[in-house]
Amino acid sequence: MSRWWIIAGLAGAMWAQEKKPAPVLPRDARPAEKQAEDQLPPEEDIAAIPQQYSFNPVRSKRDVEVGNFYFKKGDWKAAAGRFREATLWNEGNADAWLHWGEAEEKRGSVKAARSAYEKYLALAPDAKNSADIKKRLEKLK
Repeated sequence: MSRWWIIAGLAGAMWAQEKKPAPVLPRDARPAEKQAEDQLPPEEDIAAIPQQYSFNPVRSKRDVEVGNFYFKKGDWKAAAGRFREATLWNEGNADAWLHWGEAEEKRGSVKAARSAYEKYLALAPDAKNSADIKKRLEKLK
């Protein structure tokens, strides 16, 4: 019988511990992500915060690869968006500028295509296809 009293006493102690409310941390002791969420209006989401770009050639190369996928599928808008994103991660990525110009040309956006081609020629003036790109620029005027 004494064993049952011991087991009942332990179960009661465990049950009492489970009922305790979680401690409330002061505002400054919470993680930075939670503090940032508190500063946003309730309808805002952290995913809606604009992306901050820094030099990342790996991410730039990945965006070019994804842009090429969309380009081959014929989704010029998605391809142009990915190539633009690649130039934001690495402004010196000449391939991204070239492909962005091609995608914008397919979309019919003359001004954006010209701008991308000009940046490509500034980055790679001795490229094998520079004569072809210069001809495209003349057509886009």
